[in-house]
Amino acid sequence: ESVRTGVDPGWFEARQFALPSRRVTPNSDFEQYARECFPPGANILECAQRLTERIYTEFKYAPGATDVNTPVETALSQKHGVCQDFAHVQIACLRSIGLSARYVSGYLRTLPPPGKPRLVGADQSHAWLSLYCGGLGWVDLDPTNNCMPGSEHITIAHGRDYEDVVPVRGVFLGGGSHKISVSVDVEPF
Repeated sequence: ESVRTGVDPGWFEARQFALPSRRVTPNSDFEQYARECFPPGANILECAQRLTERIYTEFKYAPGATDVNTPVETALSQKHGVCQDFAHVQIACLRSIGLSARYVSGYLRTLPPPGKPRLVGADQSHAWLSLYCGGLGWVDLDPTNNCMPGSEHITIAHGRDYEDVVPVRGVFLGGGSHKISVSVDVEPF
């Protein structure tokens, strides 16, 4: 509750991430989806982890099913997409109940540490979110992999949504047909 009412000292900076943004406009559908994971009086972080798990369980990771312009409402109704969609859905859910959540763009370690599974989204840019949790500060959540990011996640930027952190923006001019593809390998030193 202190996060929502401004008692916490970091609240002012975090408040901008509770407001609608170009790609994330909270509404009653997102609120309804989130409420099942947020019973009254429960710990915000534990509830957010339940929401992360719910998205991971109920949504299908389907590259090519959506693109960068797919509305977050479509991702919620179709329950499939990619990391960007899953992050936007969870952000919309959290904002719909008055919490501050921001979009995080980065990369995943290509080869996992021994004994750990390879994370979905390696070899390309990846998206997850951060939730403002008062005295804990910003806590990252990855609904694509149902985890709290650690050393395998490398943050490049954060913003209100994808529009704030687009990795490449510009115009390519040339004759004929062109397709640009990108692959990334991330390894520890």
